[in-house]
Amino acid sequence: MKDSFLNRKFKYTYSNASVYIILANLLVFFLCNYTDIGFRGMPLVYWLSMIPAYVSRGWVWQLVTYMFVHGSFMHLFFNMFALLMFGRVLEQYLGTREFLLFYFLCGILGGVVSYVFYIIQGARFAVILGASGSIYAMLFLAAVLFPRARIMLFFIIPMRMPIAVMVFIAIEVISQVYGLSNGVAHLIHLSCIGIAWLYVALRFRLNPMKIWRENL
Repeated sequence: MKDSFLNRKFKYTYSNASVYIILANLLVFFLCNYTDIGFRGMPLVYWLSMIPAYVSRGWVWQLVTYMFVHGSFMHLFFNMFALLMFGRVLEQYLGTREFLLFYFLCGILGGVVSYVFYIIQGARFAVILGASGSIYAMLFLAAVLFPRARIMLFFIIPMRMPIAVMVFIAIEVISQVYGLSNGVAHLIHLSCIGIAWLYVALRFRLNPMKIWRENL
């Protein structure tokens, strides 16, 4: 099948972009938590996090910058640990350009979907932050590209990547429906997984369910 615009491959390059993303997250965490930087009397964290009311006001950069803001050190640590473990592998496999397109497209579009839902629900001043949406998208992609790989779920249970991703999806759906784990943006996690699924199907022409059935 001839490649279309959606499937056109990038020239392979590798430049450790995942490590630079980690460094950028560390820098933003330091600036938000250990400096008094702010604008117009508002702390930096509120300029960079995604707040639906402010996005509606025209602060569209928040659809990108929210991915670099974290609420606590542990929030930052686990996201950056996952980015280090899976991001480097995916970047080496796909090339830097494809990896960056996937990472940011999933994060941005997942943010847009979440923004719409928060507006509809009336949660205009919810504060959404963290790289975990793109991290969930990465885990999904890794499960499609490396379906026989195993990870330690919750650091203790050895499990095939596709099964682990299904467990994560089930937890996120249940948590979103029943309002569990308040303060965690389950909606954006699910949105980014959905965007990742479309990305894999449209750009890579891969059927995740078929791949998982054949390898489990």
